[in-house]
Amino acid sequence: MSSESLFGAVLGRVLPVDKFWIEQAQARQLQLTKPPGSLGRLEEIANRVAAIQSTMVPSIKNARIVLFAADHGVCAEGVNPYPQSVTAQMVANFVRGGAAINALARVAGADLEIIDAGVAHEIPETGGLIRRAVARGTRNFCQGPAMTRPQAVEALMLGIEMADRAAADGCKLLGMGEMGIANTTTASVLTAALTHIDPALVVGRGTGADDACMARKRSAVDRALSLHLGHIHEPLDLLTRLGGFEIGAMCGLCIGAAANRCAVLVDGFIATVAAALAVQFKADVRDYLFPAHRSTEPGQVPLLEMIGHRPFLELDMRLGEGTGAALAVPLMRAAVAAFTGMATFASAGVSESAGKDS
Repeated sequence: MSSESLFGAVLGRVLPVDKFWIEQAQARQLQLTKPPGSLGRLEEIANRVAAIQSTMVPSIKNARIVLFAADHGVCAEGVNPYPQSVTAQMVANFVRGGAAINALARVAGADLEIIDAGVAHEIPETGGLIRRAVARGTRNFCQGPAMTRPQAVEALMLGIEMADRAAADGCKLLGMGEMGIANTTTASVLTAALTHIDPALVVGRGTGADDACMARKRSAVDRALSLHLGHIHEPLDLLTRLGGFEIGAMCGLCIGAAANRCAVLVDGFIATVAAALAVQFKADVRDYLFPAHRSTEPGQVPLLEMIGHRPFLELDMRLGEGTGAALAVPLMRAAVAAFTGMATFASAGVSESAGKDS
C-alpha cells in the first residue's frame, strides 16, 4: 500500500465524537455538588474528554508533548532576525533540558519527545532525540514548491506515527510544539491561503522582526501566494507548496490522535495552522482539538475560528515549543478531576436547588 493510501486509511479511522457521551456528561454535571455551570469552561472540557474516551470515568494520567523541529528554505529571503543555525542549536538545548518547554513540561508532569523532522544543520550526536528528518529543511517557496508530494505525505505520516506510539504507551493527552527559524513566515502564508484573508493582516513579528524584516516577510508571503495559489486544489497541495516539515508532522499528529481517540492540546500560531490544516483534511478532527492559548501573532485568530474552539489562556505568549500546551495540561487534569472526583447531590446528602440554577 502506498504512503498516500496509508494516510487515507488513517483519515478513515477518524470518527466524530458521539453526542450521546456529551449528553451523558452534561447530565452528570447537573448531579455534582455545585450550581449548574459554575465551573464554567472546565465543565465543557471534562464533557469533551469524557466523550472522546467514551466513558464517564475519563482519565488523563499520562500526558505527552511532542515537539517537531525543522528548517525552512524561505529563511534565505531574510525573513527572520536569527540565523538558521539556531534551529539545530535549540534542538540540542531541548535535548539537554535547558529550554522553556523543558521547565514547563516538568511542572505539568508531561513527557516530552523531541523529533528532528527536517533540521538543516547538524545536531550533535546525543541521546533523547528522535532523528526522522524528511530532508534537510524545505526549499524556498518563493522560488518553487517547499517540498515534493511524497515528502509532504512522509511528514504527515511521521506525526501519525508519533500519535500511534503515544497511544501504545497509554497516553490520553497529547500536546504539540515546534521549533524552526522562519516558521512564522510559513505559518503566515499558509494562514493567508487557508483563510483568504489579506496577507498583511496575518503576518506578525515572530521572534522579534524589525520593520525592515517585516517588509521582507510580507514580500515573501505575497510572492509565494502569487506563485502557488493557482496550483492549490486540496489540503495536500497546501502543505506541499507552502508548508514545513514540522507543520506537516503536527498536522499528522492531530489526525493520528483523533484516529486513536486522544485529546490534543494545540499550542500557539504555528501549531494552530497545523491543526486548521488537519481539519481541512478531515473535519471531524476538530472534535479532538483543545487550543491551549491565544498567541500575540495576529494570524492565529482566524485559524481558531476555523477550528471552532476558544483557547484556554491569554498570557501574551509567542514562544512556541509547546509551552502553551504544557501550561494547559494541568487545566485539563483539573477539569477531569472535578468531573470524576466530586460527589453527587445524592451521595453527599446535599439538597439540590429547586430550579437547579442557583
